[in-house]
Amino acid sequence: MKKPTTAIIVGAGHRGLCYAKLALSMPEKLKIVGVAEPDPVRRANAVKLFSIPEEGVFERSEELYDRPPLADMIINGTMDSLHVKTTIPLLKAGYHVLLEKPFAINEAEMWELYKANQRYQRHVNICHVLRYAPFYAAIKKKVMEGEIGDIINIQLTEHVSYHHLMAAFVRGKWGNQYVCGAPMLLAKCCHDMDLMMWLMDQDEPVQVASFGSDFQFAPEKTPPRAGTRCTVDCPIEAECPQSAKKYFLDYPERWKAYAWECLEYLGEPTLEDKIKSIATDNPYGLCAWKCNHDNVDHQSVLVNFASGATCSLNMIGGSPAGERKIHIIGTKGDIYGTFDTSKFVIRKIVQTYPQNFSSETVDVKETGDMTGLTGGHGGGDLRLALDYVNLLQGEKPSYSCTSLEDSIKSHLAVFCAEEARKESKVVSLRERFHMNQ
Repeated sequence: MKKPTTAIIVGAGHRGLCYAKLALSMPEKLKIVGVAEPDPVRRANAVKLFSIPEEGVFERSEELYDRPPLADMIINGTMDSLHVKTTIPLLKAGYHVLLEKPFAINEAEMWELYKANQRYQRHVNICHVLRYAPFYAAIKKKVMEGEIGDIINIQLTEHVSYHHLMAAFVRGKWGNQYVCGAPMLLAKCCHDMDLMMWLMDQDEPVQVASFGSDFQFAPEKTPPRAGTRCTVDCPIEAECPQSAKKYFLDYPERWKAYAWECLEYLGEPTLEDKIKSIATDNPYGLCAWKCNHDNVDHQSVLVNFASGATCSLNMIGGSPAGERKIHIIGTKGDIYGTFDTSKFVIRKIVQTYPQNFSSETVDVKETGDMTGLTGGHGGGDLRLALDYVNLLQGEKPSYSCTSLEDSIKSHLAVFCAEEARKESKVVSLRERFHMNQ
């Protein structure tokens, strides 16, 4: 029997721990032997959760760079702006890396990491977890089997709920590109752009166009008489639908990993602690129009492929409910589904008049071929971690497996889309891609 793959967590936040938890459910596959995390609370939490020995505990990833590898792999769950800066020295030190998405926040560092791994030849896999959700995995299988023929068009839609938009992308750390380093399309939709490129992986993306703006929370749309901090100096707080009190105090558990991150040192903060925090230095207590937000809240992307097929992604923030939809139209039929219900429909063109199609309802929970694990992102998180461990152990990875090379096209499409949006032009993705190969 093979020994478990050993791993060190670099960045012990929510995402880093979610992949590492494979070690708790399948200890025969993965063992966590180290953690590098500057925050003492999070570091101690990881040590306790995985019984990490003292010699495997570090405050900074830099402590791993100039010594022989202490494990087989790194689970890199640092913030987006640190991904490339931390990963390249770890590759040089001899580690394989499971790297959280987005793996780079601009095109220059994307190519920097790509070229570095060409030198070191490690397994760098990006955490595009939606590939592993049974819903998308089953759809991909249908496409691979030729169920709907050649793809003519794909329409992807992501509705970001009003409360998720506010918690993460307006008041949260992903609301400002300077703070998080990533545009909204990269921070929220690198999932969706990866799905597009994965479903179209037998074709080449050649052109990108995009439109979008900050429609709802631009400073010029600040309500009259609005204060700076909701519970301190705002005379319209009670009637404002974006009130921090309504979002984070009336429902303090809904976004606790976001709004109360600054109180983690207290262990279990009380409601009184939270009320004081919102009223003083917590960014989640600021007016939604005065919190230094600069990312778009909606964006549309159109990609043209070499075959002539076209694909679109519409991201709309502020919707009543969070929801992802997909519609793939092929030469023999189409697939239409909603991720959040885990159901899709296959409709086939048949030569029968007047009824010109038949429908088949597919429940992915029954037809998905990856079962036995639970977790976030529709069941994708732990499946991804397991697939990566299997890869390192010499087993054949699933068709959902993504390498750094696979992820280049989806990230590059995002960077080109941002350029297209800002400069009102169509950008040649093909030219940009081949220029750097």
